[in-house]
Formats: sequence, C-alpha cells, structure tokens
Amino acid sequence: MILELLANAVSTGVLLGCIYAALALGLAVSFGLLHIPNIAHPVFVVTGAFAATVFNAMGWDPLLVSLPLALVFYGAGIAFFEFYSRIYEKRGEADTMQALTLFFGVSLVIETVLVMKFGADQRSTDVDYVGQSLVLGPVVMPYRLLIPALVAPVMVTALWLYLKFTYAGIAIRAVAHDERALSVSGINPGWIKRHAFGLAAATAAISGAALVIVGPIDPFAGRMQIGRAFAVVILAGMGSIPGTLAAGILIGVTEALVGAFGSPSWAPAVAFTMLLATLAFKPSGLFGASR
Repeated sequence: MILELLANAVSTGVLLGCIYAALALGLAVSFGLLHIPNIAHPVFVVTGAFAATVFNAMGWDPLLVSLPLALVFYGAGIAFFEFYSRIYEKRGEADTMQALTLFFGVSLVIETVLVMKFGADQRSTDVDYVGQSLVLGPVVMPYRLLIPALVAPVMVTALWLYLKFTYAGIAIRAVAHDERALSVSGINPGWIKRHAFGLAAATAAISGAALVIVGPIDPFAGRMQIGRAFAVVILAGMGSIPGTLAAGILIGVTEALVGAFGSPSWAPAVAFTMLLATLAFKPSGLFGASR
C-alpha cells in the first residue's frame, strides 16, 4: 500500500513538475537571461489560458490552438518590451524597483481586464481525454496531467536547441553577459532583447493552454504561481533552460510527497521553502547560471 502510494505520488509529482517547468520557462528567459524581473509572467500565462478557452469553445484543442496564439503573444511581447525599454532602460540602466512596480501594475491591469471580459468565475476546457487515465500497474496517470506535461520537455528542448545552435539564440545568450561587446560586434542588443522577450511571452500562450487543461482557472490564478515560477528559475540556475525542467520536477515531486505523506495544506509552502534554501545555501542554483 505504501509503495503504491509512493509510486503514484512520484509519478504525479513528475507530471506536475513538468507543468511547473513550462510555466516558468518564459521567466527563465526574461528574468534569467535578460535580468528583467517580470513578475507579470504568470499573469501572461493565465491570459494564454483564457485565450485557449475561447477557442476551445469553438471546438479547438487548447494545445493545438496555442501554437498560432504563441505568434500573437510573441508580437505582444515585442511591443511591450519596446515600451519597457523606452521608459525604464534609458542608457541601458533600469531601476529594479521601478521595473517591479511596472510589472506589478501590468499584472493588475491584465487581471482587471480578464475579470471585465470573462467574469471572476473559473473557466475550464472540454477535451475528450480529460477524465481518462493511463494505468501502468499500480500507477495511474490522468491524461489531464500527462498530455500537458509532455509539452514541457518539447518546449525546453526546442528553446535550448534554439539558444545553443542558432545565430539569434547565441546572441540572446551573449546579451545576457556582455551587452556592450555584442554592440561592438555590430549586433543591435535592443533587437535581440526584444526578440528574447517576445519568445518568453510566446511560451506563456503554450504553457497557459497546458495549465487550463490541468484544471479550471480564474483571472487571479497567476498569483498562486508567482512564487513557484521564481523558485523553479532560481533553483535551476539563472537562465539554465535544461535546469528549468529538472528544477520543476524536483519541486513537483517534493510537493506530491509532502501532500501524500504529510498534509496537502503544506504542499504550497514547498516551493517557497526550496526558494529560500537555494538563496541561502546555493544562490547559483543547481546547475549554475547560463553560459
């Protein structure tokens, strides 16, 4: 009985951890690589979730429709970064507190718009595989977790390959470390940072679609994910894209074990505890900062 409970807790934790990694992936780019404290990113994810529900009501699968939505979010991310850059990055120096205030205000505005448009009630998706499960011996994996969880490894792998082997991806990694050297080489750092922020916003559309399949969401759902997303990014190591997946799984498994063998009410504190422990004992994260 205990072994069965343990196996199901670990499997559920792995699936949840993958979803946490998908949710935090855009933050790993904007905060980990660009050093922009985008605390509004979880709200971007919730916006992507609501957009997916709109098209799901027309018969579209949320994950499939999230791909064209990602292009829309990419464009919106570029436009928003242009505004942020003009106001808060004059001469390449942004005031952190002002930036935090901006993103906090943006998150409140987006939440208000979502409430005005959709109301404060929870919204969910209607897909055939919700309610079904994959049974492997004693382990039961609901498809509402399994299918969204499969998105994270694909997103992480695709983004890591893009950053490692493409010209624009290498430039994004370079601008995170030496913006001046990048400009000397003839590359416009501003364009690279706009592109990177656009990519971070694009991930919000896909991870939002994954999130709403897992369970119903409301306009304020992003508030519950802020600490968890930052915990994943910092635990992984600032800007470590592969580490994001590992850190998300570690947090997810720990939460599931605490919920299964302790008290479910303790589970939300796991991410914050691991965040504080990482900052205290290993500020560089499990995998170190991205290079």
